Amino acid sequence: MTANLTVAALLTEGVEQLRLSPGGTESAATAHLDAQLLLAHVLAVPRARLQSHPEELPAPSRTQHYRRLLARRAAGEPLAYLTGCRDFWSLSLTVTPAVLIPRPETELLVERALAVRTAADGRVADLGTGCGAVALALASERPGWHVVATDACAAALAVARANAAALNLSRVELRQGDWYQPLLGERFDLLVSNPPYVAQEDPALTTPSLRHEPPRALTPGLDALSCLRTLVRGAPRHLVPEGWLLLEHGATQGADVRRELVVAGFRHVRSHRDLAGHERMTEGQR
Repeated sequence: MTANLTVAALLTEGVEQLRLSPGGTESAATAHLDAQLLLAHVLAVPRARLQSHPEELPAPSRTQHYRRLLARRAAGEPLAYLTGCRDFWSLSLTVTPAVLIPRPETELLVERALAVRTAADGRVADLGTGCGAVALALASERPGWHVVATDACAAALAVARANAAALNLSRVELRQGDWYQPLLGERFDLLVSNPPYVAQEDPALTTPSLRHEPPRALTPGLDALSCLRTLVRGAPRHLVPEGWLLLEHGATQGADVRRELVVAGFRHVRSHRDLAGHERMTEGQR
């Protein structure tokens, strides 16, 4: 295969490869979008440039790089890891295989946090922050909030720190430690978390995309609810009176999380559905 192909020809080649590969994308529309995003990334141009200049001839080295990324995408590697970025809320975030890729449904955590805490000031902690998506989104919306973000993984915190610097949100305080350990003796108005909640034996973990994401960010082991229980039971020691705990969870775990919150003494316990109609996060007030 010659390397001296036009942008249009490379896109056609990419769509065909992604469509035919068993590990690749399924629909023609998704394959076309992925091929565009990969080629735009390799050429360091906006996607619109590909459409307005389909006759351009990329350098052979760029073409080779594009084909290498295509092969990885066809094998199921997530697009965000290939391009190194993911949009979340109003932010463009760097992501690496050290962190979970932020999902659109996690924006519900941000929406509800802003809804239950409307004050211009406040102390907020994001537990298990990963790339910093939720913490940085909240800090961008509420400049007066003191936001603390924790994670047990040093590599994840390094990604979050880079994102905070790139977005001029370095006032977000990043701390390493497991769940509440870095918050010893402190209380907050709001606690938020998107913890691991997929059972270790769940077949979903064998899908091509999830196989590439860090297992520690996806599953707590055999008991899918173990991290959620830890967060619920430890929250009263770290919330001010009338403070809120907001938790993302699996689509079938809402009832269990509500029960845990009620047993722990929370009030105004309620779950909220994502755009797909699944119960995706549950909140409660101390």
